[in-house]
Amino acid sequence: MSHIMTFENILEEVSKLPLEDQDMFREILSKRIMERRRNQLFDEIREAREEYNAGECHPVSVDDLMNEIFT
Repeated sequence: MSHIMTFENILEEVSKLPLEDQDMFREILSKRIMERRRNQLFDEIREAREEYNAGECHPVSVDDLMNEIFT
């Protein structure tokens, strides 16, 4: 049987913990989020390098880049 916790359930359960454990939970969660963001950035850098090495990227001026972003 699978038990799915909602965001609200998780907040409720964490609030039942002693403050010291809540603080530890926050620190662990924060570190896990940073690790996921770091891994996401590594993946994006790897993909960009692969595109560059495959010749899929070309140099552009700042003006061209700004026009591409805002049009």
